[in-house]
Amino acid sequence: MAKHDLDPNYLDPNYEPVVNHSDNTPFHQVLAARMQRRTVMKGSVGAALASVMGLGLAGCGSDDDDTTTTGNVASTDLGFKAVATSNANEVVVPEGYSSQAFLPWGTPLTGSYPEYKADGTNTGAEQEQQVGMHHDGVHFFPIDQKAGGNSSSEGLLVMNHEYINQRALLKHTNTIPVFDENGKQNGWTGVKDLNGKRISDDVRKEIAAHGVSVVHIKRDSEGTWDVVFGSPFNRRITGNTEMDIRGPVRGYSKLITKYSPDATETRGTLNNCAMGPTPWGTYLAAEENWHGYFKHDSLELPREQARHGVSGQSYEDDGITIKPASSRYDWELADSQEDQYIRFDVTPGTGTAKDDYRNEANTYGYMVEIDPFTPESKPQKRTALGRFGHEGVIFAPVKEGQPVVCYSGDDSRFEYIYKFVSSKPYYAATAGGYLLDEGTLYVARFNEDGTGDWLALDLDNAEFKAKVDAAVGTTVGDVAFDGFENQADVLLNTRLAADIAGATTMDRPEWGAVDPNSGQVYFTLTNNSNRGKDGYDGVNAANPNEINRTGHIIRWSEEGNDHTATGFEWDIFVFAGEQGTETVVDDQVIVSLTDDNIFNSPDGLWFDYNGRLWIQTDGSDAAPYQNNMMLAANPETREIKRFFVGPVGCEVTGVVSTPDVKTMFVNIQHPDGNWPDATDPRPRDATVIVTRDDGGVVGA
Repeated sequence: MAKHDLDPNYLDPNYEPVVNHSDNTPFHQVLAARMQRRTVMKGSVGAALASVMGLGLAGCGSDDDDTTTTGNVASTDLGFKAVATSNANEVVVPEGYSSQAFLPWGTPLTGSYPEYKADGTNTGAEQEQQVGMHHDGVHFFPIDQKAGGNSSSEGLLVMNHEYINQRALLKHTNTIPVFDENGKQNGWTGVKDLNGKRISDDVRKEIAAHGVSVVHIKRDSEGTWDVVFGSPFNRRITGNTEMDIRGPVRGYSKLITKYSPDATETRGTLNNCAMGPTPWGTYLAAEENWHGYFKHDSLELPREQARHGVSGQSYEDDGITIKPASSRYDWELADSQEDQYIRFDVTPGTGTAKDDYRNEANTYGYMVEIDPFTPESKPQKRTALGRFGHEGVIFAPVKEGQPVVCYSGDDSRFEYIYKFVSSKPYYAATAGGYLLDEGTLYVARFNEDGTGDWLALDLDNAEFKAKVDAAVGTTVGDVAFDGFENQADVLLNTRLAADIAGATTMDRPEWGAVDPNSGQVYFTLTNNSNRGKDGYDGVNAANPNEINRTGHIIRWSEEGNDHTATGFEWDIFVFAGEQGTETVVDDQVIVSLTDDNIFNSPDGLWFDYNGRLWIQTDGSDAAPYQNNMMLAANPETREIKRFFVGPVGCEVTGVVSTPDVKTMFVNIQHPDGNWPDATDPRPRDATVIVTRDDGGVVGA
């Protein structure tokens, strides 16, 4: 998320150097091979847009036209009037709906409940007791969920805090940007002292603004939601919280650090983007662009860091070779030089791994399980799900006595989509996070004929083992491959393993969602700004512009409607773009975008409890799209309407509702223009509560 530079305040926080230099077949070539005709993008760009000549997807729809569910509405119809695009510094919702900002960054949450200070003078210790910054993925857990209930008036709202805006977070309000000799911003005056060090409490505050917030909320008799102050459930998990490493990578030598000589623990979770609620009532936070938080003083990086773009690696930026001199926020330069800060320097020392933090970056890149109903519990990094730039995770519907299945996208250009199938079966009475510690991780290959294959990343799989053996002694991308030590090494190097397996490179796979009615799986492919640049794939039928700015949404149906299957059939649900952009299936125009539903760079994705699909954007705020937005889609008819537009400069990200679908929570990240309070000199990320004025179901 937030992959474009909206403001120099962010110090390019999500810069993603393209680190996949394998020769795997890119998705655009696969899609182009399926094209049988072209349609015209009728907007001002005047480019040609490829269309899908669809294969009928077995099991993709309902058995009949009835999309009735057991929820509060009888269909997935969209009953609201679409809102127009907007460039106003406010939230826009349809007629008959209301919105309210809730839980802005800095809201008192735990401990002594320190008040937010608009002058930026809150300390690091205070930020550890307040709601974090840059709200992202979010989920509502009914307060009675563990007892089998589904309360829509009280629960735990759990949300990620992806990264920070230093200029808003710190008290140094007169900071100005500092640029290096190549013209790239590398800091702010006032953030470092004259000796080039960071003020330790500033660093503590920045680390505390990352992570996850667990907030006990309740609606009163007047319909107003508020924090249940003093609740034992209120909790902050930060970039410094102690965590366990679980699964096959636990105890592996390449995770040994001074903090954890036996490689079983680490501290903190960072750059948490999307998430995934588990079938047993816990929360999985994704670690996405964690690579930029670490400093390595050499261009010769171990493959565990190089394949992810840890900062010691040089990269190209507009034709200039850049070698970062430090990490994204320079936390390793804290003037106190405490262990909790110097760990972000992963340059090897003269001793062994037990003496330094050369392996600290290897303890990041996982899905982190948090039990919101057990405040004293320790978060668990679930390594069997792979290590990469996790955008989030989405679970297929569970079946008693069957394996657990979940999907995750690696949100970077030319990366992959993954699926995990547990070894142990699910039983509701005993289910827990242990189900995510053993199983098979697969990566997707999309074939030209509209079929697909899940390729096992498992050394016990004969096909994968043969590919690994054949690759030894060769160069895979830019990596001289000398084999994998064991399965832990495979998972630590998930991207490299996927390269070797022959997966299909994708245009930034982000959020996924599973249709509760059909079981079909959807993923957003946000964009690919390198399409057509020198050294990268050029224009093609599916991506006719040299820089693919608008993206699309892909979907597939697992073979036999069995989510554990190793085969699937796929098509494109919709191409994003301006007015007149068409998606064609079986020689018929299925979607033609209009003023009511133009959008670009689809990112967030969520099915509500009645089966409507909600699409959030993180794209260009230029005409014709204006501010980022959220749209609703009927998955059966592919009708799409714009439901929500965010304030200036923001990303609309993270959405969930109460079980009755009458209260919706939508997160707003990195707003500009002093939103939501025009009198506050600092912009504040916040959750927006959306309700129907008549108390009805949102979207119906």
